Amino acid sequence: MDAASPTCLEIRGTWKIFGTKAERALELAAAGRSRVEILEATGCTIGVRDVSFDVARGETFVVMGLSGSGKSTLIRCIAQLTKVTEGVVRLDGQDLTAMNEDQLREVRRQKLSMVFQHFGLLPHRRVIDNVAYGLEVQGMAKAERHAAAKQVLEVVGLDGWGDHYPQQLSGGMQQRVGLARALAVDPEVLFFDEPFSALDPLIRRDMQDELMSLQQDMHRTIVFITHDFAEAIKLGDRIAVMKDGAVDQIGTAAELITSPATDYVKEFTKDVPKAKVLRARDVMHPANGAATSGSVHGDELIERILPTLLIDPTPVTVVDGAGTPIGIVDRAAVAAVLEA
Repeated sequence: MDAASPTCLEIRGTWKIFGTKAERALELAAAGRSRVEILEATGCTIGVRDVSFDVARGETFVVMGLSGSGKSTLIRCIAQLTKVTEGVVRLDGQDLTAMNEDQLREVRRQKLSMVFQHFGLLPHRRVIDNVAYGLEVQGMAKAERHAAAKQVLEVVGLDGWGDHYPQQLSGGMQQRVGLARALAVDPEVLFFDEPFSALDPLIRRDMQDELMSLQQDMHRTIVFITHDFAEAIKLGDRIAVMKDGAVDQIGTAAELITSPATDYVKEFTKDVPKAKVLRARDVMHPANGAATSGSVHGDELIERILPTLLIDPTPVTVVDGAGTPIGIVDRAAVAAVLEA
């Protein structure tokens, strides 16, 4: 993701309250009452609590948390599959929360796609017709939409499977069909609601790798929901950690690991193999005239640097893509982060 990328999605002060006394629930929330207290007083459940953030164009933004944290409700609010109680969701500056159903339907057809955990394929339709479904809804002619669907099937590694039915495919292949269906309409934003959690571990890893490879080529804006921190740090440019409907912290994987804002975030990150996640730029500090030996790119993983620092304690210069020194990394800095 380019840090200078313009904003694609804006979420501002978003609330979702389930129940008939939403206004009273908002008043109690403003007074500092907890989720449990509000439920007891009003019978209302807070699904999303005052959430605000931006998603840059081309960014993979991961929302993670335990079951019941509000992450799936949040993604449905952003996609306007669920109406927000209060707040604003903007796509390219347009307020989705102010649109009527016809306007929203058109935005969903043209700009948004969603991939679910349970595939949602039509069992009575062939794979190629499942993939082409969104194009059919748009009114595209059969020959044209089949040609487009065939191209997308090739992209996701299912060339030759178009005439089969979903039940003839493995779980991983069915999820590829779901991904192909989402890509076929050439969406601006892709929403993923725990799409790989029902897959076997090896297939899940393959699908993660497939998504990362596709994103390198297509540069779509992605909002990805997961309860798995390992998946979040693998896929996400930035990660939002949710608890009780609210966002505890937003940051890169390195920021969450090195500077957790709450005990809840710290608990998520404590078992992460830091040397396999953190990079030289995450632990570097100013040179201040210190002598160094050799150089390393700022994106080099700590596990690749460790052997050098163990053999020779002399600090190593950290450089950017142009070879310009941006800091140094030494044994003490690495040890402090790994032992934290």
